[in-house]
Amino acid sequence: MIINFLIAAVLAGAPLVLATVGEIITEKSGNINLGVEGTMYIGAVASLAGAVAAEKLGLSGFGVAAVSFIAGALSGMITSALFGFMTISLRVNQNVVGLIITIMGTGIGNFFGELMGQGAGGYISVTDETKAVFSGIHIPGLSSVPVIGELLFSYNGMVYFSLAAALAAFFIIKKTKIGLKLTAVGENPYAADAAGVSVTKYRYIASVIGGALCGLAGMYMCMVTNSGVWVHGCISGYGWLAVALVIFSAWNPLKSIFCSIIFGALMIMRLYIAIPGLNPFIYDMCPYIVTSIVIIITSIRKTGKDHIPESLGENYYREER
Repeated sequence: MIINFLIAAVLAGAPLVLATVGEIITEKSGNINLGVEGTMYIGAVASLAGAVAAEKLGLSGFGVAAVSFIAGALSGMITSALFGFMTISLRVNQNVVGLIITIMGTGIGNFFGELMGQGAGGYISVTDETKAVFSGIHIPGLSSVPVIGELLFSYNGMVYFSLAAALAAFFIIKKTKIGLKLTAVGENPYAADAAGVSVTKYRYIASVIGGALCGLAGMYMCMVTNSGVWVHGCISGYGWLAVALVIFSAWNPLKSIFCSIIFGALMIMRLYIAIPGLNPFIYDMCPYIVTSIVIIITSIRKTGKDHIPESLGENYYREER
């Protein structure tokens, strides 16, 4: 039971890793995008639509998965590019734009998801061949190792992709000149601009890359968690949890892996640990209660290298330099 619980925690935490890392990249540039939830919805419905269209064209399972992956990432990039245009070019309040994207994205996702379902005769679903591609993979010689093989080598490809994305983001932000410039833009855009760093370029790129990862997180929720079936309200607050996990992980992509798995465990704990007489809705509240506590504690602590970017949420006016 313990092994199954840990595996389920990793599976539930994988979309949180993708969305959290995407939002970390965005916030490192000084932009705060509260539209993660809406971006995930758009990524979810776009990936499902792409998969269904690819199946109708006769593509194989891996071809369908590739189309779904591209559709999820591309839809997230377009949504975040819209966020960037509104906040970077037009200098609209970032919080307002983010909330609008969440409301709009949630509506778009549920509307088109239900519309596809009605067109398919009640509900929309991908084929068993496509579902198999998004299921756990078997690595010869490794997946069969007792305990270790199950814990490390029995997940689907998107889990490994999410971990690779977090590690790559950590390396780029902490160990490269690009990461140093990105951090400088988020800390003091005026000083970065004076040093020859294009604040506009870095904020656009960070927002678009972050949006791609959020779109893929939505794809994960639809194609992996829900097995390629559209479920109304399928994101169910994961986007807001990701925004909170950015604070919990102190804007560190490496820490976001462990934080996301912890919250993934909280999300599925009621399925494995039953307390007689405890209302299951109390279990459902646990991640959000813990989120509130963590945000309060983390927000009053500002030590070390990992802290909130100084210019987070502030639009940059080059004329004021």
